[in-house]
Amino acid sequence: MAKILEMPKLSPTMEEGVLSAWHKKEGEAVAVDDLLAEVETDKATMEFRSFDKGTLLKILVAAGAQVKLGQPVAIVGNAGEDVTALARQAGSASTAAAPPERQPSVAAAPPPPAAQPTPTQPPPETVAPPAQRKPPVGNVLERTSYLAAPAEVSSQDGERSGGRRVLASPYVRKTAREMGIDLQGAHGTGPGGRIVPSDLEGMRARASAAIVRAAQAPVTVPEAVDGTVEVRRLSPMRKAIARRLTESKTTVPHFYLSIDVDATELVKLREQINAELAAQAPAVNGEGQTLKVSFNDLLIKACAVALVRVPECNASFSSEAILLHKRVDISVAVAIPDGLVTPVVRHADQKSVVAIAGEVRDLAARARARKLKPEEMADGTFSISNLGMFGIDEFAAVINPPEGAILAVGQVREVPAVSGGAVVVGRRMTMTLSCDHRVVDGAVGAAFLAELRRLVEHPLRVLTG
Repeated sequence: MAKILEMPKLSPTMEEGVLSAWHKKEGEAVAVDDLLAEVETDKATMEFRSFDKGTLLKILVAAGAQVKLGQPVAIVGNAGEDVTALARQAGSASTAAAPPERQPSVAAAPPPPAAQPTPTQPPPETVAPPAQRKPPVGNVLERTSYLAAPAEVSSQDGERSGGRRVLASPYVRKTAREMGIDLQGAHGTGPGGRIVPSDLEGMRARASAAIVRAAQAPVTVPEAVDGTVEVRRLSPMRKAIARRLTESKTTVPHFYLSIDVDATELVKLREQINAELAAQAPAVNGEGQTLKVSFNDLLIKACAVALVRVPECNASFSSEAILLHKRVDISVAVAIPDGLVTPVVRHADQKSVVAIAGEVRDLAARARARKLKPEEMADGTFSISNLGMFGIDEFAAVINPPEGAILAVGQVREVPAVSGGAVVVGRRMTMTLSCDHRVVDGAVGAAFLAELRRLVEHPLRVLTG
């Protein structure tokens, strides 16, 4: 009996995908676990394999199309079976599942009913008593903003907010102002709707989430008609990057610490290691070339050792606790044509620099080919982003939640230095640690960078650490 195949969830964070290529044609036999198609998700290009046996009777989605989770993509059944009715059913399901296209707007408020006054013209007191009036309905940002000025206090234990009395103690109102929360229209969990201190964190979280949703609201992208604009549609990966970074900068309180270290000894150590590797013919990478150790490989190892010595920096935040990780799994930012991925070097503290170098080369090559598995890009405990190879001296990176910190690395610069009373060529490198202040305090971040400085400036400790 014929059945409709729907787009499955091929990665933990997948919400949609681009069906990049079909590996079966209509009329071809399909066995269980046969490769049907390749799907580009927010993480990588994944294989879509068959769970059924039969014949591929009809392809419902062309290669290159963007497909939502659960959307019908094909029909499988017995050879020669009539699937006209199923095809119509699949078409109706796809239409119903597609969200209505939203037009760009200035977030205007919906027009109020004719029987009610507009928000800009509040009704006289005779229309409705103050306790029954509702605050004006505005756009999403206006309704959820917690940056508005607090309402005028009208009593010791409450305040007027849009004509409605907010029940909150002076302490709660003071705390709300310090947290940037507007109590307008708020209803607490205390007796009679009183706002208690435990309500405030949830209010701030809901307001932040609403702002994120408003920022992510889809709009129609106009097509360029005069050739002055190139329209590049967002890929699943780019959408995921936009969503995660917006959430990170909106919900994670970043602060930054920078150090400038002497990289002279690190440069010498790298040259020595690569000279020895060049003399060892078997030490080659996957492309048949002699393996070389980069500054980034040495820094991955140095960070791993520093995280073992300052474990408070190897942590992440949850709603109920701070999680101190016993494993050191370092996410490494890798640029690919469509964006950025972060493959993870597992147990980096237990691996040699040469082993890390080989693993990073393999992960980066498969990342650029979009062949990484989702589990190879998940559950890191700390991240490193290095833009030194692009000539960048210094920058600050955005934290990759739920990790508690990320290290941004600049290039090794040649600078004048004094040695033995003479001016010589010195080498310096700037590193900036972005910290989640909920997890890593300033003193903890400073302790980590101090340990990292000691390791970089005396790199033999990295090899023995």
